[in-house]
Amino acid sequence: MAMRKEASDAELVRLSRNGDLAAFDALVRRHEARAISLAYRMLGDLDAAHDAAQEAFVAAWRSLGKFQEQSTFSTWLYRILHNACLDSLRRRGRRGEVSLDEGNDEERAIPEPADPGLGPDGEAERGETRDLVHRALVRLSPHHRELLILFDIEGMSYEEICEIVGLPMGTVKSRLNRARHALRHQLAPLLEQQRVNRGHRDAGESDAGRGTRHDM
Repeated sequence: MAMRKEASDAELVRLSRNGDLAAFDALVRRHEARAISLAYRMLGDLDAAHDAAQEAFVAAWRSLGKFQEQSTFSTWLYRILHNACLDSLRRRGRRGEVSLDEGNDEERAIPEPADPGLGPDGEAERGETRDLVHRALVRLSPHHRELLILFDIEGMSYEEICEIVGLPMGTVKSRLNRARHALRHQLAPLLEQQRVNRGHRDAGESDAGRGTRHDM
């Protein structure tokens, strides 16, 4: 098993093609967390993200014979996941719109590691900003949302994204520019509301501090 963990994706794919279920299980464990994270950012629902990732891995297992290894296994897998997410959106009939009133997505979101250098206040502010970006992202069309996730959040190259979404580079670049404009449009009112709320909170804390000193 230690050897499996050290094996490359290409080696595990070749073993899997020969019916080695343990090798494919190693591939799943290696890529599962990122696949679920990508699907969650696309779908805005953790249960749906798990389902889409599972569908993608099942489809990958069944299609291993068609994988020509002209790209990395991860890029090929994310192309399958891309289709699984779009299928999920179509089934839900939501067209990429995720309700912001459900109230439980933030509590069940995939946690990100804390940055000890930020301190409690800085970490809380980072969490607020991350939540605002998530709220803005889910208001975009699925195609705009996906490009922003792949390029700006996941740091994938244009070449990888073109292969995943099946579009030429010129189209990807132009859509990415439109997606960024759409995200700014969605973020502006959310950031303004955050600024107002923070001002009210700071004012409340200041008033509470004056009251405490007066009581003393």
